[in-house]
Amino acid sequence: MGSMATQTPFSFLESFVEKLPLPKFAPPAWAVNEAQRRIVLLLNHVLMQESEAMARLVRQRDRIMLVQWRSFYFKLIATPAGLLDLADEQAKPDLVLTVTDESPLALAQAVFKGEKPAVRIEGDVQLAAEVSWLTEHVRWDMEEDLARIIGDVPAHTLSQMAHTLRTSLQEFLAKAAAFAPGKPAK
Repeated sequence: MGSMATQTPFSFLESFVEKLPLPKFAPPAWAVNEAQRRIVLLLNHVLMQESEAMARLVRQRDRIMLVQWRSFYFKLIATPAGLLDLADEQAKPDLVLTVTDESPLALAQAVFKGEKPAVRIEGDVQLAAEVSWLTEHVRWDMEEDLARIIGDVPAHTLSQMAHTLRTSLQEFLAKAAAFAPGKPAK
């Protein structure tokens, strides 16, 4: 007898998420811009912890990077200070980074496993090499930043909670993947 794929709550959830028309209800332009600015602030905060990262971006000043996934995108420009800023909407990108995995569930699985999402890279080879170096070497130490604001013990506790949440989500996503459509039930 052949095995038959069965519909599970996980496969239903994935098919539901897959069919979500993103963005059906597009947020207002000011909200998108504010979110992008906050992302840039966080990226710059992380970059400022690593002088080599900033030196590499100085060499790429005025170069434009377009980052996109599905219908979400934004353009970044390397500044003369070795940081990032939002680029003009009309600016032609030197490098295009497209997250190729369309599935939000698969993307979340990769991120929570500590893997990088699949990205198609087009454009300037040197800029791509610098961006690759940045993604490999620059890390945000969330616990250290929190400790400066709320103290060592609360920061450690929050960090442990985040780690536990991450582990739980990884386990959930692994189970969801095991019951993905097209896979036989176990």
